[in-house]
Amino acid sequence: MIERYFKYLFCIVVVISTCCSCSNTREKLLVSGCGWKQVAILDKKTGEIEWSHPLNKGEDCNDVEITREGNILYAYTSGARMITRDQQTVWDFKAKKGEELFTATQLPSGHYMLAICGTPSRIIELDPQGHPVEEIEFDTSITGVHDQFRQIVKTPQNTYLIPLMGKGEVVEMTKEKEIINRVECGGNPFAIQILKNGNWLVSCGDAHNFVEIDPAGKQIVRKVGSDDLQNTSLLFVAELVRYDNGNTLISNWNGHSKDKSQPLLVEVTPDNTVVWTLPLHQDIINISAVYSFRE
Repeated sequence: MIERYFKYLFCIVVVISTCCSCSNTREKLLVSGCGWKQVAILDKKTGEIEWSHPLNKGEDCNDVEITREGNILYAYTSGARMITRDQQTVWDFKAKKGEELFTATQLPSGHYMLAICGTPSRIIELDPQGHPVEEIEFDTSITGVHDQFRQIVKTPQNTYLIPLMGKGEVVEMTKEKEIINRVECGGNPFAIQILKNGNWLVSCGDAHNFVEIDPAGKQIVRKVGSDDLQNTSLLFVAELVRYDNGNTLISNWNGHSKDKSQPLLVEVTPDNTVVWTLPLHQDIINISAVYSFRE
């Protein structure tokens, strides 16, 4: 009886400790943006920069994330780099002359995937040490390298979702380079996220909106633009984050607009209510890449 009592008491202590630990974490945002020469971590609640990493001249970052090991991974046009929080370089991959590298992400396997615009375009997988282990060359049929794509996603089925900026569509490609699905979304699609229901969440750049696509039905089931939001204008809609509660965090990149008054980040609910914004910040030029995490 006494042993059972202490067992229950131990369980209660663990639960309370876990809950307290969870409540002490805060949402942080790893951000960067084409035209802004930094990668930074913001405290979402305060909007203040807690950590920053300078980019070199000519390095425009359009993809950032925290790896499972806690490192910072980012693409920077002419390459992709992984660094530690104390600014040490773990590996640094260089693209070829004339190429532009915009996707750098860690895969569930622990490998890393890079996607490179070029003639031909390339998808490369690196091992955990940053060494290439697999490469696929493919043709987007878009002549301008800069207009090809930004963030590519590898699916659980080992296909690739490619938002083609110069065509206003998303295609799904196999490793054998066969296009097995194609959905028009308009604008110049920037990033894509696979949602829990299997739909695709796509940011549509200068169309000033984002869409949710049913890939099976090849149709847009939700579109959110400036007309759907109160007192907020969407500029170039770049990377998105879909939260577990259904809210969507929007990178509102202002590099193509004369309107510099709009918030840099916008969070909207499923009924399109704006519940949080990151207003203009004296130390941030613009944001096109965002990654949410807690610590």
